[in-house]
Amino acid sequence: MSIFLQATTNSLNSFKLQVEQVQTHLTKSGLDRFVYVKTSLLDLYLKKGCVTTAQMLFDEMPERDTVVWNALICGYSRNGYESDAWKLFIVMLQQGFSPSATTLVNLLPFCGKCGFVSQGRSVHGVATKSGLEMDSQVKNALISFYSKCTELDSAEVLFREMKDKSTVSWNTMIGAYSQSGLMEEAMTVFKNMFEKSVEISPVTIINLISAHVSHEPLHCLVVKSGMVNDISVVTSLVCAYSRCGYLDSAERLYASAKQDSIVGLTSIVSSYAEKGDMDIAVVYFSKMRQLCMKIDAVALVGILHGCKNSSHIDIGMSLHGYAIKSGLCRKTLVVNGLITMYSKFDDVETVLFLFQQLQETPLISWNSVISGCVQSGRASTAFEVFHQMKLSGGLMPDAITIASLLAGCSQLCCLNLGKELHGYTLRNNFENENFVCTALIDMYAKCGNEVQAESVFKSIKAPCTATWNSMISGYSLSGLQNRALSCYLEMREKGLKPDKITFLGVLSACTHGGFVDEGKICFRAMIKEFGISPSLQHYALMVGLLGRACLFTEALYLIWKMDIKPDSAVWGALLSACIVHREMEVGEYIAKKMFMLDYKNGGLYVLMSNLYATEAMWDDVVRVRKMMKDNGYDGYLGVSQI
Repeated sequence: MSIFLQATTNSLNSFKLQVEQVQTHLTKSGLDRFVYVKTSLLDLYLKKGCVTTAQMLFDEMPERDTVVWNALICGYSRNGYESDAWKLFIVMLQQGFSPSATTLVNLLPFCGKCGFVSQGRSVHGVATKSGLEMDSQVKNALISFYSKCTELDSAEVLFREMKDKSTVSWNTMIGAYSQSGLMEEAMTVFKNMFEKSVEISPVTIINLISAHVSHEPLHCLVVKSGMVNDISVVTSLVCAYSRCGYLDSAERLYASAKQDSIVGLTSIVSSYAEKGDMDIAVVYFSKMRQLCMKIDAVALVGILHGCKNSSHIDIGMSLHGYAIKSGLCRKTLVVNGLITMYSKFDDVETVLFLFQQLQETPLISWNSVISGCVQSGRASTAFEVFHQMKLSGGLMPDAITIASLLAGCSQLCCLNLGKELHGYTLRNNFENENFVCTALIDMYAKCGNEVQAESVFKSIKAPCTATWNSMISGYSLSGLQNRALSCYLEMREKGLKPDKITFLGVLSACTHGGFVDEGKICFRAMIKEFGISPSLQHYALMVGLLGRACLFTEALYLIWKMDIKPDSAVWGALLSACIVHREMEVGEYIAKKMFMLDYKNGGLYVLMSNLYATEAMWDDVVRVRKMMKDNGYDGYLGVSQI
C-alpha cells in the first residue's frame, strides 16, 4: 500500500477524491495503524500542497518516528512555511526524537536562504553533538549554508576537514565562491578538483559560469566532457555569451541544442533588447510564443526594458496588450517594467494609472513611479507621489528613492529641499552609496552650489566613473570649464575609464569655454583610445565647438563623415554658430538642408529668422515666420515652473 501511495503522487487527476478513497480503504483494512503507511499518505498530501490536511493527519497519529517528523518538516519547508518547519524541529527535539541527517539537510537550506545565521549554527551544534557532522550530505549542506550567509571562512574550514570529498562537495565549494563573486578562488578549487581526477558534473560547469569564469575555455571543456547535450549546461553557456554581448555565438549555440529552453531564449531576447536591436528581440520573443513556451514575468520584462524611446511605442503597447491577455499584468515585476517603459515615452498619465491598479504597492513600485515622473520632466508630480507614499504609512524611502528625489530637486532647482534630503541621507547612512553621492553632487551643481558639490565629492573614498561624470558636468554647468577639464585629467590619472557621459561633460566644457584644440583631442581619444562611438549629442557638441570657432568648413566636413544620420540638434548647433558670426551663406545652406530633410523642429524657423534679422533682412524674416506659422509651429515650446 505504501508503494501504491508513492506511485499515486505522479498520477492523480482528481487528487482529493482519490486520496479520500485510499484513506477509507486504509481504515477499513486496518493498514492505517502502520506508521510508514501514514507517513506515505502524509508525504502525498504535502507534495500536493495540502499542508493543513497533512498536519491534521500528523496530529491524529498515536505513534510517530523520526521519518514522519522529517516528512512533515520537509513538507512545510517545501511549501514555503520555513518558520513553521523550524518550530516543528524544536518540538521534535523537545519530545525526545533524535534528528537524522535528512532532518538537518532539509533545515539548512531554509536557514541559508532566509539568512537565519543563529538557527543554522544551532543546527550545526545539533549535528556535532549527534555525530552527524561527519555525514557528507550534512557537511555539504553546512558549507552551502555558511556560504549563503557570507561566512566563507567557516565553509572553507568544513571543506578542508572533509576526508572523502565527492563531486557534490567540490561543486558546493565552487558554488560558494561563485555566489560571493570570487572567481579566482572558484577556479583554484576547480583546478584542485581536476588535478585529483574528480568527475566533473554539469553542476560544476554551471557554478563556474556563475562565477563569470571565461566562457570560451568552459565551452571547450563542455565539448571534451561530452556535456553538449545537457540542456542546463547549454542554457548557462548561452546566458554567458549573451551577457558578454557575444550574441552570434549565443544564437549558434542555442540553435545547436536538441531541446528548446525558455531560459536561453529569455537571455537572448533580453540581450538584444538591452543592445537596442528591438526588431531581433521581437523575432525571438515571437519564437517563444510559437513554441508555446510559458512566458514568465522575467522574459516579458527583459524585452520591455528595450523599449527606450518613442520609436518603440508600437512594440511597447503590443507587449502591454500581451501582458493583459496572459494575466502577467497582475505581477508586480511586470507592472514596474511597464511603468519604466511608459516613463521613457514621457506618458506620466499611463504610469500613474498602472500604479493605481496595483493591489499591493511595495517600495520598488513607488520608486519606479517616482523615478519615472522625474525622467519625464515631471518632478513636481514625483514629489506628490512621494507625499502619498509617506501618508500610506509603513514604508520608508531607501537610497533609490532619495536618488530619484534628488534628481527631481535638480530639475526644480530647489536647493532647500535638496539639503533636507541630504540630511536624511546622512541620518540613514546612504552616503556610502555611490549613486546617492552622485545624485547629491548633480543636485548641488545644478542648483548653483558647486562648493557643496565639491565637498560631497571629496568625502567619497573611491569615486566611481558616474561620480566623476557628475563633477565634470557640474563644473561645466557652473561655467568652470578649466576645472571640468582638470577633473577629467585627474580621473584619467587615477586609472578610471571614461564613458560616453564623461565625454559629453568634457565636450560641453570645451564648447562653452572655447577650447577647440582640447575638444578635438578629447573627441579623438573617445573614438580611437576608448573605442566609444559618438552619439548625436557628441556630434552636436563638437559641431557647435567648431562653429563657434568660425571653423565652418571643418564642422561641415565632420557632419558629412558622420556614421549616423545627423538630426536637427546637430544642424541646429551649426546654425546657431552662423547667427553668432553672421555667416549667411552657410546658414542658408543648413536651412535648405533641414527643410529638405523635413525635420519637425519649430526652433529651426526661429534660428533662421534670427539669422536674417542680424543682417536686417526683414522681408526674409517675415517670410520665414509665415512659413513657420503655415507649418503649425509657433516658436519654441516651453514649460515654466512658476
